[in-house]
Amino acid sequence: MRVHDLDLHVEVEGVGPPLLVLHGFTGSTRSWDGVRSSLAEYARLVLVDLIGHGQSAAPEDAERYTFEWCVRDLIGVLDALHLEHVGVLGYSMGGRVALHMALAAPERLTALLLESASPGIEDPIERERRRGTDDALAERIEQHGIDQFVGEWERQPLLALAPHVPASVHAAQHEQRLRNNPRGLANSLRGMGAARQVPVWSRLGSLTMPTHVLVGQNDARYCAIGQRMHALMPGARLTVAAAAGHTVHLDQPDLFVRWTSAAL
Repeated sequence: MRVHDLDLHVEVEGVGPPLLVLHGFTGSTRSWDGVRSSLAEYARLVLVDLIGHGQSAAPEDAERYTFEWCVRDLIGVLDALHLEHVGVLGYSMGGRVALHMALAAPERLTALLLESASPGIEDPIERERRRGTDDALAERIEQHGIDQFVGEWERQPLLALAPHVPASVHAAQHEQRLRNNPRGLANSLRGMGAARQVPVWSRLGSLTMPTHVLVGQNDARYCAIGQRMHALMPGARLTVAAAAGHTVHLDQPDLFVRWTSAAL
């Protein structure tokens, strides 16, 4: 379906408690294909292509791509579907969006599920360095096109899938990334890249909804982030997935489905 006032692509399926599902950077609703049918047995999935991704709009104005605007978009989706309360699941960039949504509208969330998500870069020097890196990458996306960018993006060690993941999964993920609009991805980096996120570490203690944090054992950086988040969030539960890296839902799909269903 298309939420016309917001120009977002939304797909709904499944039975059970509603769960808003948010992909990562370069993703789309297709990112969840490997776990989608299993999750739909436990929840009514509301899968959204975030602004600039998939089949949603890719506006020219980079100011349209902010965490605040994205949260308003998502609240608009829930209102259009007449969903007052939902669980929210976010992966990576989608997890950062989910955190901001939980802080902006905690009354709408029944549970917060964070896969490989970060509350932001605290060090202003590191944040400024990352801003320069993201801006340069955005320029390359627009100048050289989606094919070259996806090849570069997938060579990052952080995004490497576990050795046991079938080649067909790699191929499906690659093909899904190629369907994105280069302008949308470039502006997403400019507006919602890690450097544009206002760090929210100091606000984590205010979140009282049931919170579940999932990280891959092979992802040392996000393991450390997850452990610190767990310590700061009252009642949060931390799961470390063995034989998995940053993208747990692809590295360990069965574990991911169990983790999600148990959190609802």
